[in-house]
Amino acid sequence: MPVHRFLRALVLVLSASVLAGCNTVVLNPSGDIAAQQGRLVVISTLLMLLIIVPVIALTLFFAWRYRASNKSATYKPDWDHSTQLELVIWAAPLLIIIALGALTWISTHVLDPFRPLARIDAQRPIPAETKPLVVEVVALDWKWLFLYPEQGIATVNELAAPVDRPITFKITASSVMNAFYVPALAGMIYAMPGMETKLHAVINKPGVYEGFSANYSGAGFSHMRFKFHGLDEAGFDAWVKSNREQGSPLSREAYMALERPSEREPVRRYASVADGLYPAILNRCVEAGRMCINQMMAIDEAGGAGRAGLSEAAITTVPRGEKGLPARTLANEMCTPENPNGVRIVAQAETNPQ
Repeated sequence: MPVHRFLRALVLVLSASVLAGCNTVVLNPSGDIAAQQGRLVVISTLLMLLIIVPVIALTLFFAWRYRASNKSATYKPDWDHSTQLELVIWAAPLLIIIALGALTWISTHVLDPFRPLARIDAQRPIPAETKPLVVEVVALDWKWLFLYPEQGIATVNELAAPVDRPITFKITASSVMNAFYVPALAGMIYAMPGMETKLHAVINKPGVYEGFSANYSGAGFSHMRFKFHGLDEAGFDAWVKSNREQGSPLSREAYMALERPSEREPVRRYASVADGLYPAILNRCVEAGRMCINQMMAIDEAGGAGRAGLSEAAITTVPRGEKGLPARTLANEMCTPENPNGVRIVAQAETNPQ
């Protein structure tokens, strides 16, 4: 066998062996949203190949047909225009662009991650009485915290949901931006501090699926992974029960310790969650004594930190102690761990005493 044929065969065998280990979960997912996204990728690729393949084929054909050694090729040095050729050159790409534009417009609205689901899969709509499972997702450095407000539990680096039940993810981050991604479930959604993104999805097949961060966030990024368990209703109830039995309380103090950067975190389970913890994480006021972002924005919307903006807060006037100097007015309505939804305002306005 010639050497070049042997090398070509070796390359093909090595390529086949490497590709045999590829996981095609993106194009063969277990969730309806991911399946629709996979079909969108395939259809878009095929539409683009309608132009790419002929262009590549014609490029090779022209190079061969009009090579220097082919004396039988037609030679027209003064040719400069063909209406028929112009129509083909412009009409075909234009039709493809129109088709891709229409496909993108429709899919952008149908697959909007903030849009509640309308079906379980292609054959089954969501029953009217179905209540979605709510999961609050917090991207930490470098681990994932999942809060289940209805069940009153939380986990680190482990996520579970019943099969064929809609899931509503509320997603945020504690420090830097990350990206929540379970390829078998749905597309990537960013997690950003001080902001909440959403994802509506459903898992249609039982199994254990890989989840990870798809946005580089520092030293521990590579190991920021978790397992997503698709369970039947009985299995999910048993999973919730085991978390309640094995877990410890997730207080605000425990969260502050958990929030510190760490790598290769094992699965952790929490049997209970402090009241208002997720809103406090979202508004960056878990730590006692900090103003919540939503309350800060409310003050700004009301006109700032003057009397108009502080009209809803308790006002205390502090004498300056020296004649002729203005008094100082403070807003002193504070939020506490016992009252996490209260207003914490550390602001002041100068007033002249009469």
